[in-house]
Amino acid sequence: MADSAEVAVAKKRASSGDGEEVFVSAKKSAMAGARWSGDPAQSLASARHEFGEHGGVNMSIEASATFTVMEPDTMRRMFSGELGPDRDFFIYSRHFNPTVLNLARQIAAIEGTEAAYCTASGMSAIASVVLQICGTGGHVVASRRLYGGTYALMSRFLPAKCGIETTFVDIDDPTAVAAAIREGETKILYLESVANPTLAVADIPRLSALAHDKGVTVVVDNTFSPMVISPARLGADVVVHSVSKFISGGADVIAGAICGPASLVSGMMDLQSGALMLLGPTMNAKVAFEIAERLPHLGLRMKEHCRRAGAYAERMERLGLKVVYPGLRAHPQHELFKEMANPGYGFGGMLCVDMGSEERANRMMHHLQNSAQFGLMAVSLGYYETLMSCSGSSTSSELSVEEKALAGVSPGLVRMSIGYSGTLEQRWAQFEKALSLMQDDPPSFPTN
Repeated sequence: MADSAEVAVAKKRASSGDGEEVFVSAKKSAMAGARWSGDPAQSLASARHEFGEHGGVNMSIEASATFTVMEPDTMRRMFSGELGPDRDFFIYSRHFNPTVLNLARQIAAIEGTEAAYCTASGMSAIASVVLQICGTGGHVVASRRLYGGTYALMSRFLPAKCGIETTFVDIDDPTAVAAAIREGETKILYLESVANPTLAVADIPRLSALAHDKGVTVVVDNTFSPMVISPARLGADVVVHSVSKFISGGADVIAGAICGPASLVSGMMDLQSGALMLLGPTMNAKVAFEIAERLPHLGLRMKEHCRRAGAYAERMERLGLKVVYPGLRAHPQHELFKEMANPGYGFGGMLCVDMGSEERANRMMHHLQNSAQFGLMAVSLGYYETLMSCSGSSTSSELSVEEKALAGVSPGLVRMSIGYSGTLEQRWAQFEKALSLMQDDPPSFPTN
């Protein structure tokens, strides 16, 4: 493991610029991502490539829970913070794990942040960030258009258990946002780049400038739009993800990520006061390996998700369906999305169809799954098959009727995560078949 007790630096394989194999010692930074290039895929490709222990093109999985040292005093120095993963010293995988760190480095490259760390779920990432930044009795200003689980965390759990209060606002109203910020008390402005499930788009540059003028940290959930939107490039301080969704793409793992300044990530892993370290939402190294193997084709997947969602949305609109998609000119934030999006990635892989009532929404989903095989009735998103759910009675069920109305979640809103299996025309024919079958199930779907 070590060259000496004083400077124990493990040898790592890396790739030199001319393709020759060289050995380098230590990581320049255990958590740092690649320099932002303007394109997430390009930044990811520029990030360090971690080779396997025996020269494999894929990195090895470091499955150890604990790590040995060569000399007794080394352990003391590790626990005091003198030696750490930046010099390849590891204590315990709840703290830092080499495989998880490599994934974090790649996700930081995608988001264009200085650092990142990966967690066991998206909710653990969100909760840990809020706890670390706010502390007991802190205050958050948040969009009222949030994923139901996040809303429940901020509206119910954190006030009752931690004394952290949240004021929910219309994120499209800068005056309301500014008025909700309490000088000296508000620590976080929290929003989703593309809101779940309504697909409202937040003006990240404007909101970030507003928050920074008041000394408030901007935290953005970018789960709906990895690669498509880069919140840190637009002014956000921290970006969180449910990696379980588009980034993973397989609907087979639960995982999260926190991207932001190295000082924040290091603080969250502090042995004495770090929310991640002490609460322990640790990502398993085997999960990290699986996700890392999927990242190289994330850009390709996102482009196809977006291409199909855009094509379907335009066709649904022509049919007279009440469809919500940021790529449509009728979407209120269409131009804003275009201004913020990374070139070439489209307008996202999510769309919504408002069927007017939960009963109509359920009938449509029944035919789409059971009669036409267009997609699957399931929560989550980012899968290669289309997934659909009636948000008001599922992923937004934590909100009251009044809260749903304020958030714009209507009873018949069907959220669709558009997949890319089969051909576009094949799937569209299946969609049209389902609509034709609904003609025997009056009343008909609402139109614009």
